[in-house]
Amino acid sequence: MSTKTLNPTIASENTHSDLSDEGLITQYRNTGDRSLFETLIQRYEREIFSYLRRYVGNSEIAEDAFQGTFLQVHLKCQQFDSSRRFRPWLYAIATNQAIDAQRRNKRHRMVSLDRNNANEKDDRAGSWSEKLVGDTLDPHVAAAQEENSRWVNHSVQSLGESMQQVINLVYYQGLKYREAAEILGIPVGTVKSRLHAAVQRLGILWEESHEERSE
Repeated sequence: MSTKTLNPTIASENTHSDLSDEGLITQYRNTGDRSLFETLIQRYEREIFSYLRRYVGNSEIAEDAFQGTFLQVHLKCQQFDSSRRFRPWLYAIATNQAIDAQRRNKRHRMVSLDRNNANEKDDRAGSWSEKLVGDTLDPHVAAAQEENSRWVNHSVQSLGESMQQVINLVYYQGLKYREAAEILGIPVGTVKSRLHAAVQRLGILWEESHEERSE
């Protein structure tokens, strides 16, 4: 991943580490100090690029969306509401850039479910959610992890974009329900209902596929 077109002269030492994200974007909005913007990029480049790559399923497209995300942060910094948190605002921009990138390429790519980035921060019930991201794998999954990973990728792709979005944000980026709701512009209850529906659907698909294998 490269951010050369956005931050060619990032300082080796972060001189704004004591500032919050909200403080950085507010000061950048007020002063135009490039180093403040570069600090924001440093803080989020890995996290946002990982999210975009998982969303679009392609590193090259993710790179374009990443560049677009921080370009939009620069262009829209005057619109940032300093009474709100920066991270959900950034993710909302990144999500829109991912959607735009997919449309430009005239295809929807599957979500890459990278278990190494799983970080559960909310209460998530159901045995299928444990199969999806849990530390303790079901014996079936442990016995054929690579095969089942491909199965999960294919199955999540079949859920549709709205369910993929909440799975990606909540399960794999570790965002809270309210943060995912803010990013997607939907009620918290809708986030929960989509997650519930996704987990239920994956459970059904899992049972159906493994019943077929056992026959």
